[in-house]
Amino acid sequence: MTTFALPAIVQPSVAIQGSDARFPVRRIFCVGRNYADHAREMGNDPDKEPPFFFTKPADAVVDHGATIPFPPETGNLHHEAELVVAIGTGGADIAKENARDHIWGYAPGNDLTRRDLQNDAKATRRPWDMSKGFDNSAVCGAICPVSAVGHPAHARLTASVDGAIRQDGDIADMIWPVDDIIAYLSRFVRLEAGDLVFTGTPAGVGAIMRGQTCTVAIEGLGEATVTLA
Repeated sequence: MTTFALPAIVQPSVAIQGSDARFPVRRIFCVGRNYADHAREMGNDPDKEPPFFFTKPADAVVDHGATIPFPPETGNLHHEAELVVAIGTGGADIAKENARDHIWGYAPGNDLTRRDLQNDAKATRRPWDMSKGFDNSAVCGAICPVSAVGHPAHARLTASVDGAIRQDGDIADMIWPVDDIIAYLSRFVRLEAGDLVFTGTPAGVGAIMRGQTCTVAIEGLGEATVTLA
């Protein structure tokens, strides 16, 4: 039996819809600029290019319904509504036509972003880590197993703040669909069971203030709600 010098780290996890069991989180990958309308609103060219990725630490994950502290070192915290893909079977160099065999389920998610820090990082050509990978930055609703929901191709994706809709799109509008994302990402890293992939956000991202509640909803997949203390 292994002895550790410090208390063992608690395994980050996400709820599973209709089950008391939880989905263990290994790594969190996020796709940037995967909706043309969002690329335009951020001042980028939406023409199809290979997807790019950034990461969040596994322990940044937050369950639906949580209340979290307002993040430090930002005056411009943004919501980003996203479809989250949960990987159930690992693999490298996964063929696009086999990508769905590796998916365990789907969930709504919110890629919280310290937009002011991200803008500074872009301007100085520095990494995005502190703008994306901070504590409590990966809000994720309960995962819906593929056995229950299949592989949704069309589903309304919204983000609302205190009941007012801010983002309203459809997962069908992704520049790079889920199968392409998994195939491309697996060329760079070996995916494993427990990985989460946030697949990008449509237009309408905006600020969440202290005391406000943000809800991301995906038709047929439930909600991911978080309140900023």
